[in-house]
Amino acid sequence: MDLMNSSTDTILKDTVIIIPAYNEEESIQKVLEAIPLTRIIKVIVVNNNSTDNTAKNSRDSFTEVVNESIQGYGAACLRGIKEAHKYRPTNIAFVDADFSDVPEELSLLLYEIDKGYDLVIGSRALGENERGALLPQAIFGNWLATFLMSIFFVGKKFTDLGPFRAINFESLIKLNMEDENFGWTVEMQAKALLHQMNCTEVPVSYKKRIGVSKITGTIKGSFKAGVKILYTIFKLKLLEVR
Repeated sequence: MDLMNSSTDTILKDTVIIIPAYNEEESIQKVLEAIPLTRIIKVIVVNNNSTDNTAKNSRDSFTEVVNESIQGYGAACLRGIKEAHKYRPTNIAFVDADFSDVPEELSLLLYEIDKGYDLVIGSRALGENERGALLPQAIFGNWLATFLMSIFFVGKKFTDLGPFRAINFESLIKLNMEDENFGWTVEMQAKALLHQMNCTEVPVSYKKRIGVSKITGTIKGSFKAGVKILYTIFKLKLLEVR
């Protein structure tokens, strides 16, 4: 894709960023300030029943804040996708609201999309991680999930279920995403393989998040996420067999 319009010499705006956010008042402004806006049509922050100032701290001239009453990471992402339709983007990128991702590295993901890939995962396993940023349960869970996908599905062998990702918008719609909570990331990757989409990974940096993780930060959250991720993999494999 030629990103430059030869007549106006301006960079094309082709990407919408979706940021699911639940009680991230301390970090959301830092995330928004770090996003490179060169190719961004709009940043959509999905306020997922926050009880703090997340929504208030998200409001700026380039950000749209929408509310999603159904609690869950996937539900927030689905709400963001619904809102993104009106901007007619070529690409959608997902960034976490806790400032653990490095938004400045978005160009690494979009570069691969420009080369023709449908889905690009920012792999924390391949990149540089701040010490303690990835908890042991997250490392093991990522390894197990990606290992099972490599056995069950033909295509790209993933190393991570990283939330920092970019996908062609038309390809995303074809996936018919459904999961409303912990199975969102693995559902996207497994369905992309089932649809024989062109997938890849790029190494990305990862920092300690601001605040405590709602998933891997607790034993209950880690267990529920692990069960749902495994359930999603086996469910999609069973549907493929049928």
